[in-house]
Amino acid sequence: MPASVLQIEDISKTFESREHKVKVLEHVSFDVYRHEFLCMVGPSGCGKSTLLRMLDGLEPPTSGCVLFNDEPITEPSPEISMIFQTFALLPWKTVLENVQLGLEAQGISLQERKERAKKYTEAVGLSGFEDAYPRELSGGMKQRVGIARALAVEPEVLLMDEPFSSLDELTAETLRKEVLEIWSAPSRVTNTFIMVTHNVHEAVFMADRILVMSARPGRIVEDIRISLPRPREKYGHSEQFYSYEQRIISRIEQYSAPTPT
Repeated sequence: MPASVLQIEDISKTFESREHKVKVLEHVSFDVYRHEFLCMVGPSGCGKSTLLRMLDGLEPPTSGCVLFNDEPITEPSPEISMIFQTFALLPWKTVLENVQLGLEAQGISLQERKERAKKYTEAVGLSGFEDAYPRELSGGMKQRVGIARALAVEPEVLLMDEPFSSLDELTAETLRKEVLEIWSAPSRVTNTFIMVTHNVHEAVFMADRILVMSARPGRIVEDIRISLPRPREKYGHSEQFYSYEQRIISRIEQYSAPTPT
């Protein structure tokens, strides 16, 4: 078993306001291993995206802790990068300038920023679009920019929050395969991926392991290792693939009712 890169230790999260107190996550524990592709699935509102924000250092747990290489995560780190569902591109910046944003924040020299941004723009298939603006790009191309931007800082861990949900199915299918190629490439610095998705088929297609979460407050109700060989295109309609899908869907349905708080 490879070494764990992230350790999530008995975390809970409660959001409070003057009128309301909502427990979003409760006693969540798991490890993420180096070179692993992990997916998290569960009912809407179960805390998947909140959990992802905790792994990125954007949201502190109410109790418990998140460790990265045995050190507590207390703030965002360049070693962990995120791809968002809504692209999050700056409309007044070109493709190349958007890809450089994280590098600029790290204080990397202009020359190195340009070189690295160009390298990762090419890696996601956007050669020739370096000077284009977001308004000139399709949804799939915008998400490629987001992927390039996240990879350009060369993090150890890549987080993805429903990265394909706003795309048409053909574009999403293409990007899934390309993301898997990036993840599996031995030359890439970034090779531990964690993805939140509502799409069970997508999770089985992409993941080594799938964490199934209950409705709010979110808990892990099953940790499923996907033993299908890669690449999985030819297994997409197989009995074994279907069996994984049904097992996951059944567990989500079983735990889809929120627990009263």
